[in-house]
Amino acid sequence: MLRFSPVRCSLAALAAASALTLAACSSSSSGTAAAGGSSAATSAASMPTVTMMVGGIDKQIYLPYQLAQSLGFYKKYGVNMVLSTEQSGGVGAEDAMASGNVDMAGAWYVHTINFQLKGKAVEDVAQLSGAPGERIMCATGTHITSPTQWKGQSLGVTDLGSGTDQLTQYLAARYGLKHGTDYSTIAAGSGTTMIAALEHHKILCGMTTQPTVAAIEKLGAGYPAFDLTTTAGVKKWLGGFAPTAGVLAQTSWVDAHKDTVQKVVDALVATMHWISTHSAADIANALPPTFVNNALVTKSVYISTLATDKTQFLPDGVMPASGPTVIMAISKLAGVITGPVNLSTTYTNTFADNANKLLGFTTG
Repeated sequence: MLRFSPVRCSLAALAAASALTLAACSSSSSGTAAAGGSSAATSAASMPTVTMMVGGIDKQIYLPYQLAQSLGFYKKYGVNMVLSTEQSGGVGAEDAMASGNVDMAGAWYVHTINFQLKGKAVEDVAQLSGAPGERIMCATGTHITSPTQWKGQSLGVTDLGSGTDQLTQYLAARYGLKHGTDYSTIAAGSGTTMIAALEHHKILCGMTTQPTVAAIEKLGAGYPAFDLTTTAGVKKWLGGFAPTAGVLAQTSWVDAHKDTVQKVVDALVATMHWISTHSAADIANALPPTFVNNALVTKSVYISTLATDKTQFLPDGVMPASGPTVIMAISKLAGVITGPVNLSTTYTNTFADNANKLLGFTTG
């Protein structure tokens, strides 16, 4: 179960799809003990508190953030972590972080580039996946095998401007289609809303992840036309490793809380090594029951899909050398890049390298 840690300020509670959603608020945490006035000092209270919003905490592609909590790794490495999840149609995890409502975001690396173009310095301090972990599900009977068949159609993405939106536009652009002219994207969310959009023919195809993929297949509403979860899939459709899920924070916050950031990355790198050395069943057993057995998916299906898709997770939290340039190419072709970008400031491997040394692993 997720253990809640006290925070020193309050915001409006964030509604969530997950039963374990927390209230998200900025902690102004540091590497020293939190200010507590007359409160008694305890081991937990002496740890810095960090708030992190995840872009769908119960999605398989984002499982490491909660898994680290379930395994007790945040506490083990010296930080009180308060997790929350974004809700469909609400404030995105990356925007909540950039506005200071939470300290960190469990979100896609590409947002660091997007924020830089808007004049805001955000960096990725640990990279958890090297593939999007997404599939493009197309409506049953459509026989879609190429993005060229999207012409004149509406395509579903989790939200407009999201990573799935950019990826969809990238794939379309590679096949000569222009967004807004040849096709359109619609915010279809995930889970039941994405399924309904396919069933009611509001979209031809939609980009989504597990467990929604399994639910769509079970209902017979669609089939996976494009695979962005495997190494072969991302090489075919994206041109190489495409780093997605990471740990994002404002550079100013990272610079002011380096000790705390290191503790968070230590916990998550330990989690990534744990994932790489444990089975899908082990992982599922460590997660909250509602994540792996719910209206969308049974536990057995969750385990079987995770066994197939588990290779999307990087074992060491280190950004792949070619990853940022692949994402840059995707963003350019999707028409997102509107000015110069300094990729070297959008991520750092320093914390992940330190974490691996602490754990006794070497990185290349």
